[in-house]
Amino acid sequence: MTRNAPLRRLALASLIGVLAGCSSPEAPTNQAPQPKPAHATSRVDHHSFSNPEQMVVRHVSLDLSVDFEERTLQGSASLDVERIDSSTNTLFLDTRDLNIAGTYCGEQAVPFNLGDTDQHLGTPLSIELSSDCQRVRIDYATSPDASGLQWLSPQQTAGKKHPFLFSQAQAIHARSFIPLQDSPGVRITYDATIRTSPELMAVMSASNDPNAERDGVYEFNMPQRIPSYLIAIAVGDIHFKPMGERTGIYSEPAYLDAAAAEFEDTEAMLIATEKVYGKYRWDRYDLLILPPSFPFGGMENPRLSFITPTVLAGDKSLVSLIAHELAHSWSGNTVTNATWRDLWMNEGFTTYLTYRIMEIVYGKEREAMEFVLGYGDLQADIGDLVADDTILAIDMKGRDPDAVFSNIPYEKGALFLRELEQRIGRAEFDAFLLKYFEHFAFQSITTAQFEKYLREELLSAHPEAISPERLAKWIHQPGIPEGAPEPSSPAFEMVDSARNAWLTGEISAADIPSGDWAFHQWMHFLQGMPDSLSLQQMEALDAAYDFTASRNNEIAHVWLMLSVEHWYENAFDRLHNYLVTIGRNKLVKPLYRELAKTPEGRAFGAKAFAQARDGYHPLTVKTNLPFVLEKVDDQ
Repeated sequence: MTRNAPLRRLALASLIGVLAGCSSPEAPTNQAPQPKPAHATSRVDHHSFSNPEQMVVRHVSLDLSVDFEERTLQGSASLDVERIDSSTNTLFLDTRDLNIAGTYCGEQAVPFNLGDTDQHLGTPLSIELSSDCQRVRIDYATSPDASGLQWLSPQQTAGKKHPFLFSQAQAIHARSFIPLQDSPGVRITYDATIRTSPELMAVMSASNDPNAERDGVYEFNMPQRIPSYLIAIAVGDIHFKPMGERTGIYSEPAYLDAAAAEFEDTEAMLIATEKVYGKYRWDRYDLLILPPSFPFGGMENPRLSFITPTVLAGDKSLVSLIAHELAHSWSGNTVTNATWRDLWMNEGFTTYLTYRIMEIVYGKEREAMEFVLGYGDLQADIGDLVADDTILAIDMKGRDPDAVFSNIPYEKGALFLRELEQRIGRAEFDAFLLKYFEHFAFQSITTAQFEKYLREELLSAHPEAISPERLAKWIHQPGIPEGAPEPSSPAFEMVDSARNAWLTGEISAADIPSGDWAFHQWMHFLQGMPDSLSLQQMEALDAAYDFTASRNNEIAHVWLMLSVEHWYENAFDRLHNYLVTIGRNKLVKPLYRELAKTPEGRAFGAKAFAQARDGYHPLTVKTNLPFVLEKVDDQ
C-alpha cells in the first residue's frame, strides 16, 4: 500500500456531527439502513452487512494517523468499487464503533447512514453513490476500545520506553478499525500511509522496508488480493534482523536476538513447503514478535506473521507454530474460506501441512509426537463441546464467529486430510493439493466448492477410497468417524511406562529415566497424570524437576492446570504471575475456567483478572470475563 496524498484532516463540523451522533449533512437522519437480505446461495456470509453481490470493493487506500494519547486511528479509507448490479446505488459496509465524519466521491459529500447495532456484527454503514462514482472516501476515527486494536503503554512493553499498537482482525474485527466489506469472501488489494511519532516504526501485512527512514511516515502496498481479516498493522519500537534470504524478524530489541535464533529454521521450512506444494507467492515471509498480551499463538498475516513471545522456549520446541503460520501462506491466505462456516478449510488444511513440514524438517519421530498431542487436544474438545460444534462445516448463523475457533476445524480437519492421504497414497494426494492450491489461488471458496472439486479431481479416480457417506460423516456430522487414523509414538510408550512405574511406587520421582526426554515427552508425561494425583506426588515432581519455574510456557501451563486441579498452593505465586503477564487465550482460558469451578479458585482468578485486565487484549477480556464475572462485578 503505497503512501499517497497527505492526510485529510477531519473537518471540525464533521467531528461535531459525529460527537452529536449525526450522519453527514446530506444524509437522511431518520432512517437506518437495513442489513442485506439473506441469499439463497451457499456463499451468503451471515457475519457481514455488506452487499458484494451488488457492489463489491476491489481496493482500499488508507491514510491514517496513529494517536497513542487518544488511542485512536484517524484519517480516511478510500474504497474502489465495482458495480455488479447496475440498478443498485447503495453500498453497504461493516463498521464497529467507528466515528464516521463524512463520505465523499471526489470532493463531493454523499449521504450515509449508520444502522442499528448488532452485538456480534457491529453497525452497518450505507452510502448512497451516484451511478458514475467508482471511488468513495470515508473520513473516520476509531474508538479507543476498538475490538481489533490493542494499545499498550510503555510499561506494558518489553522495552518500557515506547508505546505499542497492534491489530488482530480475525474473525470480524477489521471493521473496528476500517470501514469495509468485512467478509472473507471479499478479496481486496490495499495500500496505506501510516503516520506516527518519528521514534516509532510502523509495519503492516504488506511490503515492509526494514531500512525505511524513521521519519513518522510509512508507506505500504499489498498487490495480492486478500480478505479483510488479513489486514494488519503494528506500531512501536520495532527493529529488524534477517534470518535468511526471504525471512527475518521484526520485534522490540529485547526479543530480537532470541527470536532470530529460535526461529532460524524458518527459511528451511519455506523451502521445504515450496518443494511439495508449489511456489511461495508472497515475496517475503517475516515474523513480528508481539508483546505477550497477543491473544493467539500466531496470526498468518501475509508477508508478516504476528507471533506470541510465549513460544520463545530457547530450544526450538515450539516452532511448529511457525510452521503453521507459514503453511497458511498456501492454505488460508492463497485459498481462503468464503465464510466462517468454512473455517476448517483454512485451519484443517494448514494443520495438515504443519505436520508435513515438521516431518520434513525435524523428522518422523517428532511429527508423530506432535500428532499424538494434537489428537489428544481434539479428543478433549470433542468431550467438552456440544455435538453440533464438532461438525467441520459448522452452522454459525446468529453466533459470534469467534466461537468457531476450537480444535475441531484444526485437528479434525487435519485428521480428515490424513485419512485421504492414507487411502489415496501420499504422492497422489500431494499432487492433488498442489493442483488445488493452483486452481483456487487468490480465491475464497465454500465447503461445497471444495467437495465438488475433491469428487471431480481426486475421488472420481479412486471411488473405492472413500464413499459419499463417509465423506458426509467427516464434513457434515459430529465427532470422528469410526476407523479414522489414530496416532502412536514409540517415544511416548516409554514415557507411559516410566509414569506408571512412578505412580505405582516402583521408582522415585528423581529416578524417572527422563534424561533425554524432549519437550513433547514431558508434555505427554504431565498430561497423562491421573485425577488421583496427591499433593505429596506433586511436591515430589516439583522438587525433582522444578516445573513451577519452567521457562517453557506450554509445560508451565500444563503444570499450573494440575496445580489448580489438585490445589497445589506452592505453584500459586507462579500461577498469578502467569495470568497477569500472558494474554494468549490458549494458555490462560483453561486456567480461568478451572479456577472458576470452586469459590476459592474463582476468587483467585478474579484477583488476577482485575490486575491483568488493562493489559489484556479485548478478545482475551471477552473470552475470560465469564469465568470471573461475579467477583469482578463485586469489586
